[in-house]
Parts: sequence; C-alpha cells; structure tokens
Amino acid sequence: MILFGESLNVISTKIGRAFKERDPEPIKAEALAQKEAGMDYVDINLGPAKKDGVELMPWVCQVVQEVVPEMPLLLDTSNIAAIEASLKVLQPSDQPHIINSIMARPERYEKMIPLAAEYNADFVALMWGPEGLPRDENERAALAVELLYAANEAGIENERIWVDGIVTPVNIQQQQAISLLNFQAMLQDIAPGSRSTCGLSNISNGPPEHLRPIINTTYMIMLQYYGMESVIADPLDVNLTAVAKGERQDLVDLIYGMMDGNAPDPASLSGELLDSYKTYQVIMGDILFSDSYLEV
Repeated sequence: MILFGESLNVISTKIGRAFKERDPEPIKAEALAQKEAGMDYVDINLGPAKKDGVELMPWVCQVVQEVVPEMPLLLDTSNIAAIEASLKVLQPSDQPHIINSIMARPERYEKMIPLAAEYNADFVALMWGPEGLPRDENERAALAVELLYAANEAGIENERIWVDGIVTPVNIQQQQAISLLNFQAMLQDIAPGSRSTCGLSNISNGPPEHLRPIINTTYMIMLQYYGMESVIADPLDVNLTAVAKGERQDLVDLIYGMMDGNAPDPASLSGELLDSYKTYQVIMGDILFSDSYLEV
C-alpha cells in the first residue's frame, strides 16, 4: 500500500502558523519526519488558499523539495492558480507529482485536466459531482467514466489517474462505507489500469480519538482487499503504516477471511484481533455504530 502523508496541512496549528509566517523550519521538519515514518508521498494541503495561495504553494513545495527531493508531492488546494504556479517550479522526483484533486464537475475538470496534461502530472480524480457526494457506487461509477473520458481525450492515460471514491465518517454514513467498497470492487472494470486512493482518516472523523486507529486500519485492509492502491494517512499511526507495508499479516488474514465469508469464532480472538473483528462488523453494518462498540 502506497502512503501519502497527510499532516503537512494548514489545519495543523504548527504548520498553519509556519505557512502564514513563511517559516521553513517546521515545514522541513515535518517533511523529514514523514520520510522517516515511511510515507511515500507528501501531501501539501493548503485548503482554499484564496488570499495568497499563488505565492504560498510554490514556496512550500520548494521548501519541502529542499529536504526530500526524491519524494513526490500532492498539490492539495482548491485554488487552481496556486496549483499551476506550483507545477511551474516543481523539480522532478522519483515518481510524477500529483494534483489532488480534480472533481468530477465540468467547471473544474475543464480547467484542470489541461494543467495535468501540460505539466505531465498525475491527478486524483475525486468523485464529487455536480450534486455533491454520490449516493451509491453506481453514481460513483458514472462520474468516474465521465471524468476519465475527459482526461483520456486530453491524452492522459488511466495509469496516471488516481480515483478517489470519497470516504465518509462511518458513525454517520455507515452505508457510504459499504458503497465505497463496492465501487472499489468495480473500478478496474469501468476504468482498466486506473490507480486508486482515498482520504482514509475521514472514515473515523467524529468517533472518539481512541477508536480512530482501529477504524482506519480495518477499513484500509477492507479497501485493499478490493484493490485500493494507496491512502492518504496519518504518518504518526505506526501500526497502520506497519499494516500498509505488509508487516501485520495476522490482521490482514483476519479481515480478508471475513470478507471471504469465513468469520472466526470471536471467542477465539482477543486484543487487537478482537477489536478488528468488531470494527469490521460496524463498517459492514452488521451492528450499529456507537462510541462504545468495542466494549459490547
């Protein structure tokens, strides 16, 4: 599993201040920490960046590339001009840089796909359509076909497109978690050769902090079962990184077995394996989410 580090983000107090004050040191330290933690890409998230994004985003990219020049970057802002300004100054890395993201809305993709083509960048195809979040996997599929067709017409092959079906919080949109799994299972049939990613931490956005790692890790394994290639994840979650890098086969075997219809006797499980078993049931809607579901 390829990991995109999510913590170089304007919503972080420390990083947000460094962006505002143009202080390179916290930014460099975070980029180096992400490399040390095993991240494969650095996601630079400026949010809307309406005021000064055109100047700020290229500056942040250059600061990051000073210390981790081999790591490719995700350019994560809704400011199209800021993305273009960054693409103009980026130095080549080990893999193509990625525009994160291009929505499945004509007013967005008609402006942004040409940028990806001109600067030879990959892009995240975000399944956010004219009516917002798709209701189910079929609506996700229709948006994917529309957006990837437009990219193909511009000369961008599927292999350069990372499809993001959108992760939503399991505690308020349980069915959407299943819908994304179903969409991921369909993806290679509707877009052969395309790649895939998601904002993994969204699945646990809202539940108590102690539940977030087990929810994130369990859902990542479930998505991986259907071919998810990468996730935007928390670099500080060392257990999730270990799973992503193939170091926790016990957890993977448990979840894959359940997805194959071979659920173990929960009485035979304990500790993290039992927590994963219960979390799988919550995500699949077999039991309703509650903040105390691990205690039941």
